[in-house]
Amino acid sequence: MRTALVIDIGGTKIYNTIINENGEIIADIEKHHTPKTFAEIKSTLEEIVKKHEENVDIIGISTCGSVNNENTGIIGSTGNIAAGYPDMDFQSLSKKRVFVENDANAAAWAEHEIGASKGCAYSVMVTLGTGVGGGIIINNKLYKGKSGAAGEMHFKMRTDKHRQCTCGSWDCFEIYASGTGLKLTAEEMSGNPDITTYDVVGGAQKGDIAMKNILNRWQEDILAGLIGLANLFDPDVIVISGSMAEFVDYDYLEREVNREIVTQPLKIRKATAGNYSGMIGAGLLALEKLLANQ
Repeated sequence: MRTALVIDIGGTKIYNTIINENGEIIADIEKHHTPKTFAEIKSTLEEIVKKHEENVDIIGISTCGSVNNENTGIIGSTGNIAAGYPDMDFQSLSKKRVFVENDANAAAWAEHEIGASKGCAYSVMVTLGTGVGGGIIINNKLYKGKSGAAGEMHFKMRTDKHRQCTCGSWDCFEIYASGTGLKLTAEEMSGNPDITTYDVVGGAQKGDIAMKNILNRWQEDILAGLIGLANLFDPDVIVISGSMAEFVDYDYLEREVNREIVTQPLKIRKATAGNYSGMIGAGLLALEKLLANQ
């Protein structure tokens, strides 16, 4: 059975392990702090590859930032990572094929292959964290758009320039549905600039009505976005992943989405592929590419 060295590159952490064709992790998971400079990041990646490349058939990389359709490099912003990182020549890291994919796309593929959307030809994955990521599967294929940048969750929620998003535009889905969005909603509703998402979630769990109302408002913003995605893509399922996925009511979202959409009914499910879904998805995509080219 063929194997892939998989690496997940984020703004604060870099993970690596080895997976097989079934998406099973078959080696220890190694963790590194993401260095502050481009040269140090490249050096860390070179060390990982040098240590493991002789034992695998291909390298699969899950990374922040939009990735081109050739799966060789980054074409879009990468946020909180070293300047120069988007210019990384990933193939130079190894004498074996290096396959690169956006982390949200890779995670969506892991869900499609082994997780919550397995068996579904049409699915959308929404990752709720500090920001919001997305991945789209159409007819059992990862949809990347003309350039590779599809799946960005920066569609408009309002038109009055109420909140500026991290992308520089105003009132994107991300700035309402993310953990950052919950913090901003909490500040607006409580009048307390020091309130945290932990205050909201903890308070709601203890029965605090004000905190429950804040959490409910945040969930209504998520609902509005899911209705739009369901109408646009008519999926079998929308999968929700990420650190904030713990705090949404899946039964409520599924019921309300299906009540309002003009497309056919769908499921709303929590992701099940696990914390390392980005690595798993990148590895499975890399191995699929390897087999297709033989």
